[in-house]
Amino acid sequence: MEKLLVSNRGEIAVRVIRTAREMGLLTVAVYSEIDRDAMHVRLADEAYLLGPANPAQSYLNAERILETARRSGAQAVHPGYGFLAENAEFARAVLAAGLTWIGPHPDAIDAMGDKMRARQAMIAAGVPVVPGGTEQIADVKAAIAAAEKYGLPLALKASGGGGGKGLKVAYTIDEVGAALSTAKREAEAYFKNGAIYAERYLENPKHIELQILADKHRTVLHVGERDCSLQRRHQKLWEETPSGVSRRVREGIREAGLRAAKAIRYDSAGTIEWLVSGEDFYFLEMNTRIQVEHTVSEMVSGLDLVREQIRVAAGEPLGYGQDAIVFSGHSIEGRINAEDPAHDFRPAPGTVTTYREPGGLGVRIDSAAFPGFTIGSDYDSLVAKLVVWAPSRDRALARFRRALDEYVIEGVPTTLPLLRQLCDHPPVMDGTYTTSTLETFAAASYKECHPERSVSPSAKREVEGRPSAVEGSAPESISVEVNDKLYHVRVFDRPNKAAAARKPRRSAHKDRAATASGNDVISPMHGVVVEIPVNEGDAVTEGQVVAVVEAMKMMNEIRAHKGGAVTSVHAKAGETVESNSRLVSIG
Repeated sequence: MEKLLVSNRGEIAVRVIRTAREMGLLTVAVYSEIDRDAMHVRLADEAYLLGPANPAQSYLNAERILETARRSGAQAVHPGYGFLAENAEFARAVLAAGLTWIGPHPDAIDAMGDKMRARQAMIAAGVPVVPGGTEQIADVKAAIAAAEKYGLPLALKASGGGGGKGLKVAYTIDEVGAALSTAKREAEAYFKNGAIYAERYLENPKHIELQILADKHRTVLHVGERDCSLQRRHQKLWEETPSGVSRRVREGIREAGLRAAKAIRYDSAGTIEWLVSGEDFYFLEMNTRIQVEHTVSEMVSGLDLVREQIRVAAGEPLGYGQDAIVFSGHSIEGRINAEDPAHDFRPAPGTVTTYREPGGLGVRIDSAAFPGFTIGSDYDSLVAKLVVWAPSRDRALARFRRALDEYVIEGVPTTLPLLRQLCDHPPVMDGTYTTSTLETFAAASYKECHPERSVSPSAKREVEGRPSAVEGSAPESISVEVNDKLYHVRVFDRPNKAAAARKPRRSAHKDRAATASGNDVISPMHGVVVEIPVNEGDAVTEGQVVAVVEAMKMMNEIRAHKGGAVTSVHAKAGETVESNSRLVSIG
């Protein structure tokens, strides 16, 4: 293997490219039209255009990616995470094209990709699963029967899903129908698979992950567990290792996880997720790819998991056993997302005007951001991952606080201030937090939605009105695209047009949309309308969902601000709307 194509974007593409370069491999980046100036494009040896920003026409275009691999002469494909990373058919197509697939064999992806099949496989392997069914819920009657059998609250989950998408919880029998309908809608929108199954919803558990590493020679190891319980919308914002579970639970998870991986003959890096309630633990799902939070496992083990992925895919044995993996210290990762915690974590696409990373001993940043970096509404909201390591958890928390205070991101609201506040929240400080902690804390902290709370502590100290780092500096090169291939060309004696192009700085909170104005329910964000579940003349109640808008890979339910009759419907499913666009009117 001499040349590797990375079929992804953002920080994970940068992460893979850096390791590949250390291994002496040439790298090929692919990009959409909006990503022409992206960091992964700048770092790769070659870069090729896939298509428009819409993922279906670019990063999900398997045929185009394979054609690019052929055209560039790449011998291997690394999918990163998201997009096609857990698509078994894409993996098979890569292998059929004579390329090396940097991931597990397609049958393992299939086995874990469908959650009902995964539960069946784990039950057969003797791995504990959350009480629930392994069959598709056909209708509301079947969902109610499941609630009566497994108890309330009941989780209705997308069989083809993950990351909290296609998951709805019914706390009463009356809520079962609406929860099933919403879960199906999200499952179809995100995964093109509306199959839903039911299981008991465990309230306030710990969400623990086990990092698996296996080769093609039947060696299966673990790289410790991570606590990923600090979440919003069932998606993680803070991860750390080691977790605070008991020794009995830790040993049980490790033993059951290795057994689960061996049962499907796993042969790459992967993650098995568990819910822990007291001294009981249950299999949740397996992610058959590198995980966003793999960084903390690397920090305490000294392993480069991407390097091991590439070695394994090339057929090399790991060459070491479990005893060789020695864990040291404590590591914490915080996800810096372009979201507004003061407004229910509303996605916040826009342009980063100022970007300054922290540094120092034990601080790692995985990011593709820079001043002028555009966060588009077509992709997820992750801007960066801040990772710290220290010999103990207390020192890791202190280092995390210090690094968060140094981090400056302007132009869009981010999760930086929330992460900093969490550092001083008692359940976080003592490690007793659960999956409900973060949302409860955020709801209380931002109860009155003060805009200033969404500005990072460091950003507050910045002098208002000074030019951003991107202004006034002429580039050393320009980018030229020829036949869909990107070239960087140095230009001499180019006039400095920065002054003419300089624009007034925009506050991170300017034009923040309300969800209602008078009789109108308006969209709080730019996005695609997934559904308008009401019609003209319908009676609605305050708080009822009247529209669903997808933005930055998140479904956002827009609710009526008052009761009344729908007098007008201004949008339709599939339509792209701007922030402040009218969706429906209520008289």
